[in-house]
Amino acid sequence: MKASPKEKSLNFLFIAPALTLFLVFSFYPILRTFQLSVFQWNGIDRDMLFVGLAQYKHILFHNPMFWKSMLNAGYVTLLSLTLQNGLALLLALLVNRQIKGDNIYRMIFFLPPVLSGIVVGLIWKFVYDGNFGILNHWLISLGFVQFQDFAWLSEIKTALTSVAVVHMWKGFGYGFIILLAGLQTISVELYEAAEVDGADAWQQFKNITFPLLIPIFTIVSILTILGSMQIFDLIYSMTRGGPAGHTHVPITKIYEYMSNGEFGYSTAMAVIFGMVLLVVSFAQIFISKKLNYNNK
Repeated sequence: MKASPKEKSLNFLFIAPALTLFLVFSFYPILRTFQLSVFQWNGIDRDMLFVGLAQYKHILFHNPMFWKSMLNAGYVTLLSLTLQNGLALLLALLVNRQIKGDNIYRMIFFLPPVLSGIVVGLIWKFVYDGNFGILNHWLISLGFVQFQDFAWLSEIKTALTSVAVVHMWKGFGYGFIILLAGLQTISVELYEAAEVDGADAWQQFKNITFPLLIPIFTIVSILTILGSMQIFDLIYSMTRGGPAGHTHVPITKIYEYMSNGEFGYSTAMAVIFGMVLLVVSFAQIFISKKLNYNNK
């Protein structure tokens, strides 16, 4: 039975608030971003100079620091996808065994993600301090005297990795909670049947846990990529992009250009960066579907 025009109008009224919010706070800002990216504008004056795709061309072909920042973000993302998510999976598997005090572990592991990124960055900046940092004091007490006055955040070779370690420490709790929830949806009867058939722990993980967790892995991976590529608060509070720009990521570069009054240029950079994130996310979904199909 088809709905009458009056019923259709009434149904539209129910979605009108959500649709209005989407159009005002999501759709319009996206359109406005694309519009600003083709203008040279300082963010204050009313005069806006139309430059077309010139800013895109300059970013893509004449701005090596932008691509350096992309590589830095990619490095942090790679570490997060492997080490951070690996740790999250390991802890989720251990807690899923119904160990004593599992609720306490859940609270402890999920505590870092809910802390303020700026506060965490400032605390870890103190930990990494070369003169009175806790890390150097601990290493020296263990006999590693070469770390006397070693400035972790000021050395080109260690600055980005040091920030990445803090990012992984702060972010693994999200993956832990999501993976643990996924593990708890797997029927215990599958593992009991596998044990009867003589399957060891690795075979159970390979043939039961991993295939059934692929959709969960996809969610965790996408969230990890988006979170790592858009890291800002930790870098801003710990290094401000230094030393010599070696810890800059796209978001900090966008912020830097915007702070210098280059709103149009920074907006064009944001559009390019957004496109990269979109492509990476779709690629991740495509790979996940392939893996899921092959395991059926």
